Amino acid sequence: MSDSLDRSTKINLLKEPVVKKLCEVLDKSSTKGWRKLGEIVGNERRLKVSSDDMEMCSLKVLELEGSPSRMLLRLMGERGCTTGHLMDYLQTLGNSEAVQCLKASALQILIQPQSVALISGHNLRLSCHAVGKSPVQYQWFKSKEEVPNSFSPDLMISPVHLKDAGFYICRVNCGDTFEFSQWAQVDVLNVSMSYGPGQSYHSLEGRLKLVIQPQSQRLHVGETLQLECGAMGRPIPRYQWHRNGVPIRNATKRKLMIPHVMQDHHGRYRCEISSSTERMWTNEVDVVIDDVYAIGGGSSEFFLNSIPEQLYATDKVALLIGNLSYQNHPQLKAPMVDVYDLTNLLRQLNFKVVSLLDLTESEMRNAVDEFLLLLHKGVYGLLYYAGHGYENYGNSFMVPVDAPNPYRSANCLCVQSILKLMQEKETGLNVFLLDMCRKRNIHDDSTPNIVLRVTANIVFGYATCQDAEAFELSSSGFTNGVFVKFLKKRLLDDEKITVVLDRVAEDMGQFDATKGKQALEIRSSLSERRALTDPILPGDSADLAHAHSRQWAKAHELPESMSLNFDCGAQIKLGFAAEFSNVLVIYTHIVKKPEDMSFCQAHVTDFSQDLDVDPKEMNRETPEETGIYLLSSSLPQHCLYTRLSSLQKLREELVFTVCLQGTFPAMDDDPVHWTKSINIGKPLIARLDLHRAMRRNSCLQTCLMPHSPSHSPCHSPGPEHRLQIHHVLHQTQDYSRLSPQHHYLDVYERLQGAAGGCGDSYYENLSQCRFEQSYDSAGRLSSSPGRLSIPIEASDDINELQTVFINSLQLQPQ
Repeated sequence: MSDSLDRSTKINLLKEPVVKKLCEVLDKSSTKGWRKLGEIVGNERRLKVSSDDMEMCSLKVLELEGSPSRMLLRLMGERGCTTGHLMDYLQTLGNSEAVQCLKASALQILIQPQSVALISGHNLRLSCHAVGKSPVQYQWFKSKEEVPNSFSPDLMISPVHLKDAGFYICRVNCGDTFEFSQWAQVDVLNVSMSYGPGQSYHSLEGRLKLVIQPQSQRLHVGETLQLECGAMGRPIPRYQWHRNGVPIRNATKRKLMIPHVMQDHHGRYRCEISSSTERMWTNEVDVVIDDVYAIGGGSSEFFLNSIPEQLYATDKVALLIGNLSYQNHPQLKAPMVDVYDLTNLLRQLNFKVVSLLDLTESEMRNAVDEFLLLLHKGVYGLLYYAGHGYENYGNSFMVPVDAPNPYRSANCLCVQSILKLMQEKETGLNVFLLDMCRKRNIHDDSTPNIVLRVTANIVFGYATCQDAEAFELSSSGFTNGVFVKFLKKRLLDDEKITVVLDRVAEDMGQFDATKGKQALEIRSSLSERRALTDPILPGDSADLAHAHSRQWAKAHELPESMSLNFDCGAQIKLGFAAEFSNVLVIYTHIVKKPEDMSFCQAHVTDFSQDLDVDPKEMNRETPEETGIYLLSSSLPQHCLYTRLSSLQKLREELVFTVCLQGTFPAMDDDPVHWTKSINIGKPLIARLDLHRAMRRNSCLQTCLMPHSPSHSPCHSPGPEHRLQIHHVLHQTQDYSRLSPQHHYLDVYERLQGAAGGCGDSYYENLSQCRFEQSYDSAGRLSSSPGRLSIPIEASDDINELQTVFINSLQLQPQ
């Protein structure tokens, strides 16, 4: 083993533990830290680290767990800095501790023990494997106590008992050097199951199995509520308890305990159990709290009956589409991050989420068809779209990735037509979050004939105002668009959805980078206090909801992990994870190799041409190298990773080859290959065949019904049908007030329009970036008549918002 890492290695390929330790050293040093390193690198023309780059690094201290050193190293890596260069810079810096971080240790732990939850009576196995310059010795500990006779890499307890639960760690010695492994928690579940005594846990590895369900309880005020659930899994599952569909703060243990309960603790409880690749729910149970001061039992009953009626959803379904890899239009970055973040948040609110990236026109229409199949009476339906778009005559159009340049309504999906189809399902709430431009498309003269029903359950949240553009923040990494940057901070609030969007609009109004450029607009006909946090109560539609749940689950089933044994004696693990509904991650890990084999590696190959997989981005040593940026922290280490996107294009079952390559000193280290063919069926969204021809065409027919404006039905109902519709337009400051002294103005001057394939500069269109307004007899702001699909009234103007200090980042229009 060499004394230092390979000097030719790019620093963005350094292992995470090395980077983390190096950043900790550089962040904490005031004289020999990241700032001084930046000065040294800045004097080198080779990497060109500017003062603006250093300022961007310094702003990382404002972020939770932000690291200026990590930002600096990322910039250096993107500009070609190698480990050798970095070693030279650190030696010039004179920080010996930082230099030591880059030197290979005489002892390295390759496989860390993983936390696990298993049933009493099963076999427990924890593994820690290390290599060193001389033979290594192992000693396992439970907390601070040595585990007797535990001197091997694998700690075996057979069978495991309740007393064996706790935290374990392994000390590895190599000569005078020693290292400790990471801690591993062992949770032993006390449950009677049909498994035989001493059964190995490994038969269930990679899949969660729910084994303890919570039980309904009836308590008196002042007593202690205790709910328990449990699942087997490796790594140990995560828990989040919910009450009435809303996550309970800090309730992230297997056991939920609430001492001294009060009347407001009554409700329906259940727990979400998740791992990096799976998510499941316990049964929902009732907790009833009786008033101990009730006279004749009547007080408690009166209290429960006097509670305002709770609004319920019969189910919650969300379709999230992010289009970024356009064939004929500017590429985007933020939709991938935005869809990923919203997926995780909506799942916390019990939504069945379908998250899709980069869909063609036919794929988008078929995805909407599948979305509509999941809707029925009382369901909360939510559609989020991020990508290019435009708005003509009050109708919003989403642009597929294969849209021509220029595009017209025939090439796009009309949002209002989807709303019409959702209304036919008698949904309980229809929410549209449109993160796209709303500029006029000068190439499209059609005026779709979309007649909507008068329902008081529609909410539109537009990322920008009418005839304006929406932006994404441009930086070296992956960041949210402006809309989701603020939306994700409020989405879990237990408030009426229009109140949530109102607060998002206020937050956006304080963001200097988009003041005068982008303002959230809310259009709503919502008459009840419906919130995304409302609980789910299937009611009379229980059977239908169950059928729809099976339909949704069908498109989100991951292939099971596999253990592959080869004739040479090697064993590998083949694992799977889902980044989106149409993006699958495959990873291979060497579990065992023959002692006489000097090198062993397993990679995947021979994928279907439908997927168009780039061989250069397959079987990489880090998730980031293959484009897996969002799941990387959740994936196991020391694997080869491959990312398969656009699963919706898969026409046949997914068959591929696992190739094991090994070398033996006795054979002069000439590589020897073994192969196995693997068939995992149609994973995730591929099962729905979105690639098919548009068989129902319901969405298509509704989108393409042009009519003459002079013969169009009136969009605004008469007074006898007028709804109380809430409309909020958060006004931006006048563009003429932007002075040249603003430090971000030179960035904005380079913005280009993106709607309708236009190439006009942004400032040439500023006069059009407004919401057309008129005033009724009462002096209230309303939209121009005949332009919108639902009547609009305005609320009072909000107070002027304070300016806050933010990062000055470039913006890209969507």
